[in-house]
Amino acid sequence: MDVIDDSSVREAELTRAESFAKSLDKPMGILGLLFLFVVLGQLVATQQALVSALTIIGWVFWLVFVAEFLLRAYVARFQPKFWKRNWWQVIFLLVPFLRFFRSLQALRLFRLARVGRLGGIVSASVRGTRSAGRLLTSRIGWLVAVTAVVALGSSQLLYATGTYDSYADALFEAALTTVTGSGITSTDGFPRVLHITLATHSVAVFATLAGTLGAFFLRGTAPVSEEPDPT
Repeated sequence: MDVIDDSSVREAELTRAESFAKSLDKPMGILGLLFLFVVLGQLVATQQALVSALTIIGWVFWLVFVAEFLLRAYVARFQPKFWKRNWWQVIFLLVPFLRFFRSLQALRLFRLARVGRLGGIVSASVRGTRSAGRLLTSRIGWLVAVTAVVALGSSQLLYATGTYDSYADALFEAALTTVTGSGITSTDGFPRVLHITLATHSVAVFATLAGTLGAFFLRGTAPVSEEPDPT
């Protein structure tokens, strides 16, 4: 009996944690989208003062994300089931720490610093797509928002890896590939992998969009049942 009661209490704690997360959907969603643009600003800014300001803002946002996650964990009483459900969020919260390894460049570990930079972009992009899902209830609106976030994040990756010297070129080709499935002209390894990923995303989006529009028109043309003639 005690085991059953304890299980019920733990499940109730998890439910409270999920309800708490839903209550913060809109503010955290807005912060997630803003965070994506802050990361973009750090990437393309040329003035050191602006870069420093955006870096500070980015870390403030990150601290808010960590605080929100730890608060949810506290509401769930840090039970193992909570960590199993949210382990991937822990990874994306820890990725930005790799930036601190830039000081190890003298030890030929500069690749780790690069991973930290790229990881921050991926983390911001994933959070941006989740934010779009939190803020938008319309499926078509959500698809448009996610496509925009994917294009923006992909352009940042192309620019950060040195595939393009101009961010405008990176944004143009990433956006074109995200929408049409074709556009990235670079033949290097990473751009090719990203090209395949974006092309797959494009097919999935258009398939979902076609299904949504098809279902909408089918509902609009559904025959109205006629009442039987009483005579």
